[in-house]
Amino acid sequence: MAGEKIILYGSRYASTRRYAQALSEKTGIPAVRYQDAPELSGMETLIYLGALYAGGVLGLSKTLRHVSLREGQRLILITVGLADPDKPENRQNIRTALQRQLPAELLSRAEIAHLRGGVDYAKLSIVHRLMMAALYRSIRRIPAEKQTEENRALMETYGKRVDFTDLRTLEPIIQKIQGSEAENRVENG
Repeated sequence: MAGEKIILYGSRYASTRRYAQALSEKTGIPAVRYQDAPELSGMETLIYLGALYAGGVLGLSKTLRHVSLREGQRLILITVGLADPDKPENRQNIRTALQRQLPAELLSRAEIAHLRGGVDYAKLSIVHRLMMAALYRSIRRIPAEKQTEENRALMETYGKRVDFTDLRTLEPIIQKIQGSEAENRVENG
């Protein structure tokens, strides 16, 4: 299995799946849902795209709980969320979520990227709508000066259909993957 690569994804409402499928098309690396993941120990490169959901990355813990990277093996983690990852506060919140889900050794070796997704409240399950309504009500009670960037984003988009998905934002990730392959060809050439 040496040299094999795989894209795994955890998607609830399609943004992450769209990114995973586009990344697969552009790199030729197969993409599968995390629930259908094959044996990962022999993979040279593991790419995990996960929706930010309920304070964590969907499926990440379950998928990587028994993974320990060996020498030369790569892990690329890509989060997909509603909040703007260009804001330092949002990146820190994502990092905190990743720290809760992964062992420090695994996280320290991971290459991490963040993408924006979307939400369509009309398509949320009843449970998710109720959760979002409760979160919205609790956030509304926080004074404006104490609101976080993430809270403000939720307040602005609550009840709406918004889509920040931009497949062009995959380009740096594709270059990183392909750059690594080129380096390996030169080293092994």
